[in-house]
Amino acid sequence: MSTNTSSDKSSNEIHVEPEQTAVTRRDFIKGSAALGAAAVGAHAGTTALGASPLVGAGAKRSAFPAPAFLQGTTLRVVGTGVTLLDPIKAQAEQDLGITLQYDVKDGLTAQQIAVTQPQSWDVYDQWFNSVKIVWGAGVAQPVDVTRLPEWENLSPLTKVGKINDEAKVGAGDAPVRLLYVQPDGSLGSDPTEQVSMLPLTFNVDAFGYQSDVVGSDDARSWAIFYDPDYRGRVGLYNDPATGLMDLALGAEAAGLATFADIGNMTRDEIDAILNLLIEQKQAGQFRAFWNSFDESVNLMASGEVVVESMWSPAVTALRTRGVPVVYASPQEGYRGWHGGIMINEQASGATLDAVYEYIDWWMNGWAGALVARQGYYFSIPENAREHLSEAEWDYWYGGQPAAEDMLAPDGGVVAEQGEVRDGGSYETRMSNIAVWNSVMDEHQYLVSKWNEFLSA
Repeated sequence: MSTNTSSDKSSNEIHVEPEQTAVTRRDFIKGSAALGAAAVGAHAGTTALGASPLVGAGAKRSAFPAPAFLQGTTLRVVGTGVTLLDPIKAQAEQDLGITLQYDVKDGLTAQQIAVTQPQSWDVYDQWFNSVKIVWGAGVAQPVDVTRLPEWENLSPLTKVGKINDEAKVGAGDAPVRLLYVQPDGSLGSDPTEQVSMLPLTFNVDAFGYQSDVVGSDDARSWAIFYDPDYRGRVGLYNDPATGLMDLALGAEAAGLATFADIGNMTRDEIDAILNLLIEQKQAGQFRAFWNSFDESVNLMASGEVVVESMWSPAVTALRTRGVPVVYASPQEGYRGWHGGIMINEQASGATLDAVYEYIDWWMNGWAGALVARQGYYFSIPENAREHLSEAEWDYWYGGQPAAEDMLAPDGGVVAEQGEVRDGGSYETRMSNIAVWNSVMDEHQYLVSKWNEFLSA
């Protein structure tokens, strides 16, 4: 990824060039049927936190005004438990005077509904690595950013690809590469006034480890997945896209494989990494595969695994149980993911107006503050800050020691006074993205090879 700075631009402006040319709907549609049948997501499933009666501990109430013209409007939102949370639903309904029907599914099911049942939803709340499929199916309309007063305040991470000139953009489906709708309907990084998905929540993923068993030196690299010292105690995410990405980062770090583009592997590269994984599995390196949030938590809580691909809320859940789990900060960089909202192609009139008000409400920051308490970032950090205490902001975003116990959305203690967030500050963590969750060109071939790995 190349960067350049022009002498006639502001020194604060960030520049990023696309890793590949803009992708058209025709490109997407060619593979959509096959891709739609395979798992492509990350953070799939309703998390235990998402299913709980979250209390938004310490949250300030939203001051968002309820537009009178929205009274009686119903919006149907399909997505996952990452952001379709009961407190967010309740607050948005109160503030906007609308009724929200949340259809909470795992990532793959939500994507399939979006593509095959477009008549059943108005808003699609998912991740950027599903944009290729949903946009390509022709079921979503562009988001008009001129209708969103807060658009100009959006983080440069999503608008231009990174938060500062020194940051890594990361390989794969970085949001900026699929963000802007071009005049011909393709998606690319050249700014326009229409976007495919309105960016909202995001984070970086890594692996968790039990600090009373795993040495901190070992946990500095993705290579730990292949460390013989932890043979038979490694847990993996059973997903051919995201799960493989973690293992590929580990193989590259351990010197066991190389990739020209780790976010878009060739068939030969897929063959090489899967053959390696089969060898490792047959030698007993991997203990278990998990499919759901709860499974990942239980594997680590029981001690069955001590190193595991994990999501941030899983670490939160384990810490509230007193399990000494640390979220790693791999020296090679993180795997990034970004969520957002797409609008149904058929949305119009009062429904479309309500969709834009709902998006504007999200950008107000109240929901961004709530998800911050389970470790996620928000695309307009300063708006989330207005709904966080100073101590919360300093811990979750500033990378500073907790001035007081940090509470999860369900009220449990996730970090005790004096602790520092794993990986440090927002800027430090989001400047070090090795690869984004992605749908590769050879995704369907990857799925077939992944299934061979599972059955080996």
